[in-house]
Amino acid sequence: MSAPGWRGLGPRSRAQLAALGITTPAQLRERDAFEVYAAVHAQWPGAGRNLLYALLGAQEDRDWRAIARERRTEVLLRLDAMGLAPR
Repeated sequence: MSAPGWRGLGPRSRAQLAALGITTPAQLRERDAFEVYAAVHAQWPGAGRNLLYALLGAQEDRDWRAIARERRTEVLLRLDAMGLAPR
């Protein structure tokens, strides 16, 4: 179970965010989830797309799986525009 305000983000993801200076849910909500994902992915190339869904879910206080189902196309298009789309 995630800490309050960090819905869907476990200890490892929160540690990665902390390494980027994001230590509170409020700080996460102030940032663009795609930019945060790109920064995490740059430091930890193994970070998968589920992390992005979890970041969006934490910002919206929604389950990351619902985000994945509902916004998959939007997410893939944005990642493609950023040069981060899966191959």
